[in-house]
Amino acid sequence: MQEWCKFMSAPGAFICVPSKHIYICSALGASTQDSSKMMISTKQRLPTPILILLICCYSIHTAANNDTTVPCLPEQASSLLQLKNSFINNANLSSWRAGSDCCHWEGITCGMASGRIISLDLSELNLMSNRLDAALFNLTSLRNLNLASNYFWRAELPVSGFERLTDMIHLNFSHSGFYGQIPIGLACLMKLVTLDFSSNDGLYFDEPSFQTVMANMSNLRELHLDEIEIFGSTWSVVLADNIPQLEILSLFACRISGPIHSSFSRLRSLKVINLGYNFGLPSKVPEFFAELSSLSILEIAGNSFEGQFPTKIFHLKSLRTLDLSHNPNLSINLPEFPDGNNLETLGLAATNLSYHIPSSFANLKSLKRLGMSTARTSKELPSLLGKLPSLTELELQGSESGLEKAVLSWVGNLKQLTALELRWYDFSESAPSWIGNLTNLKFLWIWDCNFSGSIIPYQIGNLAKLETLDFRSCEFFGQQIPPWIEMDSCGFSGSIPSTIGNLTQLESLRITSNPQLNGEIPQSLFALPRLENVYLQENQLSGSLEDIPSPLTSSLSCIDLANNQLSGPIPKSLFHLTNLNYLILESNKFTGTVELSSVWKQKNLFHLSLSNNLISLIDDEGETVPPSLPNIKYLYLSSCNLTKIPGTLKYLDAVSLLDLSSNQITGSIPNWIWENWKGNLKSLNLSCNMLTTLEQSPSLVNMSNLAYLDLSFNRLQGSIPIPVTISREIALEYSNNHFSSVVSNFGIYLKNASYINFSSNKLSGHVPSSICNASKAIIIDLSGNNYSGSVPACLTGSVNLSVLKLRDNQFHGVLPNNSREGCNLQSIDVNGNRIEGKLPRSLSYCLDLELLDAGNNQIVDSFPFWLGKLPNLRVLVLRSNKLNGTLRGLKSGYQNSDYFTRMQIIDLASNHLSGNIHSEWFEHLQSMMNLTDDKQILEYSTKARIKALYQDNTTITYKGNTLTFTKILTTFKAIDLSNNSIGGPIPKSIGKLASLHGLNLSHNAFTGQIPSQLNTLTQMESLDLSWNKLSGEIPLELTSLTSLASLNLSYNNLNGRIPQGNQFGSFSNSSFEGNVNLCGRPLSKQCDTPGSTSPSASSPSDTNSFWQDRLGMILLFIFSGLGFTVGFILAVWFQSLCHIERWIHKHR
Repeated sequence: MQEWCKFMSAPGAFICVPSKHIYICSALGASTQDSSKMMISTKQRLPTPILILLICCYSIHTAANNDTTVPCLPEQASSLLQLKNSFINNANLSSWRAGSDCCHWEGITCGMASGRIISLDLSELNLMSNRLDAALFNLTSLRNLNLASNYFWRAELPVSGFERLTDMIHLNFSHSGFYGQIPIGLACLMKLVTLDFSSNDGLYFDEPSFQTVMANMSNLRELHLDEIEIFGSTWSVVLADNIPQLEILSLFACRISGPIHSSFSRLRSLKVINLGYNFGLPSKVPEFFAELSSLSILEIAGNSFEGQFPTKIFHLKSLRTLDLSHNPNLSINLPEFPDGNNLETLGLAATNLSYHIPSSFANLKSLKRLGMSTARTSKELPSLLGKLPSLTELELQGSESGLEKAVLSWVGNLKQLTALELRWYDFSESAPSWIGNLTNLKFLWIWDCNFSGSIIPYQIGNLAKLETLDFRSCEFFGQQIPPWIEMDSCGFSGSIPSTIGNLTQLESLRITSNPQLNGEIPQSLFALPRLENVYLQENQLSGSLEDIPSPLTSSLSCIDLANNQLSGPIPKSLFHLTNLNYLILESNKFTGTVELSSVWKQKNLFHLSLSNNLISLIDDEGETVPPSLPNIKYLYLSSCNLTKIPGTLKYLDAVSLLDLSSNQITGSIPNWIWENWKGNLKSLNLSCNMLTTLEQSPSLVNMSNLAYLDLSFNRLQGSIPIPVTISREIALEYSNNHFSSVVSNFGIYLKNASYINFSSNKLSGHVPSSICNASKAIIIDLSGNNYSGSVPACLTGSVNLSVLKLRDNQFHGVLPNNSREGCNLQSIDVNGNRIEGKLPRSLSYCLDLELLDAGNNQIVDSFPFWLGKLPNLRVLVLRSNKLNGTLRGLKSGYQNSDYFTRMQIIDLASNHLSGNIHSEWFEHLQSMMNLTDDKQILEYSTKARIKALYQDNTTITYKGNTLTFTKILTTFKAIDLSNNSIGGPIPKSIGKLASLHGLNLSHNAFTGQIPSQLNTLTQMESLDLSWNKLSGEIPLELTSLTSLASLNLSYNNLNGRIPQGNQFGSFSNSSFEGNVNLCGRPLSKQCDTPGSTSPSASSPSDTNSFWQDRLGMILLFIFSGLGFTVGFILAVWFQSLCHIERWIHKHR
């Protein structure tokens, strides 16, 4: 008689099948229906086939009744206890006790004959740690290792250790919060059958590459790398060449690119392919997918697939899931579906789906989930969907290009629905009252819809089973939230109804980003017994939280009220929530004091943000060790009126991000920051304080995982502390301090730095040559120091650098002429140095260049017409150099329509330019001709991982004053050709520059009349034509320039009556003086009294008088703090003061 037995000595069941007297035991893989302790993933999985022949035995009784089982080896138990101690909350490992047999501990399986641990399964135990302890790698007999669904706080995987686990068959680190490079040691695990690192969005393949790690994994059957950065287009070749028996492949959101190589067709065992949301596969869907006979899941949503989708794929008999959604250029013709079709999930939303839907669509009796667009689909769709008995989840989308006024009342007949998503619909004329019929709904998402003018139907209150309702990016325009809505609601103006307290089953509330939503938060909300998550950020909610219930519901784990108008004290009851993980109250108007001791009582607190309120944080613990400490990883305490760095912070082991910026912290940066957190800290922001020194003055600080350091706007002295880190990318901000030195070899520690800002310090001497080691830098700012010598050639020759700012130093010599093809420079600023020679012609390779500021140097050159071919150049500042020659017509070879077309600021003032300006010169400045409201700022960011933002600035003469624009709007347009020797008439073509805000042609030799065409410059705010040889009358048309705030026509040969009206009534004498034959207000010379005289002309040097030198500083403050409108008004007043000063000086 055949006999079967099953014993669980590994994650898969060992099945022993007798064959005469020999029993062959094989491990069976687990499916997603098995216990959560098995190898799990968020994606649906198919059963893994029999993998390895494990045991042969003579008798089933011998195997079942083995009384020679070896207990756990002491060194194995010791390693496990060390691992346990690395977890901050290890209550779920209570069975792990010294002195007991570790083979009986939670999650442990031992080899019966060896006493060695062969399986460690700690998945979903809510463990937290800031590192993967090295003791794990002492368990060298491990075949199964599962740490899924715990949290390691973005800890980096150890560089070494994995290579010791050569017996590993199943490895699962999914959903565990790991970060950084996939280590090379994984390449040694040649027996791996299952590898799952999915949903660790900080992991990546770089060095080693994806190809290197996969090279020896020929036994792999399942590969799950969702959200791991792989990059590149060779991934499909790597898989085909190295993993021939692959069955399950999931590369969701891995930033891979295409096309998919034909060799991928060799992977005939594939059952699951998930390439969703990579956005980088701009090719056709491979025909050979239809040849993968075992394929059951194909998910390719959110890519750039195009062309015709192969219809044969629909006919795969094993296919259960097909998701093609969000490929707008993918054309899909639905086939005839036979009876018995097993398709369960079909995603067709946001594709180019054929209008015709076959009647056989009703044969999809197993279909549970469907997503599709209704914009161009058949009228038979409602009746067809009504014939699908298994359909429980439905996603419907209108047209993204314009909201669709679709009739969706038929959806109300699909009463079996448990989840519904609606997007891009216009309900302004017909409210979706039919939603109330869907009484089985648990999840309702309504995104990007318009409810303006309609009333949200009260029938929506019938949805008693509703757990989640998400209105996102909807337009309600003045609609009130009716008080009878008894559910999670958002998106309206008015206030949240108090009856929300009746939703006793509510677990999660999300009402975000609704600028019309105001009023108080109902007290009853915080008393809901099952409520875990409250997301109310980015609204206009106000009032106090003082009266919320106390104690609060103990189930609350996440509260996010950021960016509202909440006031009053922060309730102390918030710090008594035992399960609270996230408390985010930043950017409100909370007042009062908060004692740190109340924060430290929150043992499970993971993320705390109290920044940007009106509170005062009290460090009432001093230097004493608190009796209990939280597991805080992210701590934001910016603008909390701190006067010192709280001493109790030194006892927090897990801090990864600390923000103490914009306080009043004085004294030294304590050394324990670098010592205690050297392996954990990833981001430190101490900017905008009054710190003066670093304790022990370290030149180098060992911070192995640091990715962001901001010490700017303090009073720090001595040597700049350079972090020694292995982070893939780091941003360093040291600007606006008193640092006087930096270790000479600092560059060798910054090989992965993307952002380096040493500006506005007291650094001197030559720039250390080691800066060339920072070859990955995207932004380097050394401005405002006292550096000398020549500009390092490695900076201008870098192919990675986007922003190079060296202004206001003592650099001399010529700029290196070594830019080459592939140059990525977008901004070059060397203003205020002693640069000589010509502008380097190699800059013509920098096709992305937007700003070039070489003003206030000693450059001897002609006007660089050759820069005109740079397609993105917006700002060109060459003022105060020795440019010579003329601004003639276009040079031969540049006569095309794409010449300086995006230019918005040209400053050539104070050079030696001469001759006439050809009218053609202005006609190519197309950006200045176009009126646009698209106000953007010239700014640059590092890679998305750091998200450091850097804004360009430039200094120009505007309204007669030297102004520094710290934010250059793309809508701001100005031309300054002042202080040259340019003559001839002002070209009438200048009137085509309709979006020009400022024009300064003063101190030249222009002749002829003021062009009346200037009246078309309706955006003009500042016009300066002074100190020329212009004649004739002032054109009456100029009075139509209603935006004009500053006008200077002084010291010309103008005559006649000064026009009156609009802005002309606000200008003072100084705008017109020095024109002997002008008369009328505001001059004292009246046109009806010929004997009167005008004010005496002063010399050109008078324009640089005491007041005018200082007026730029005053207006700069005004522009920065009060905006342009107020600035313009005050400018007029200050200019009158300038005139008084000059009058006093003249009549002494």
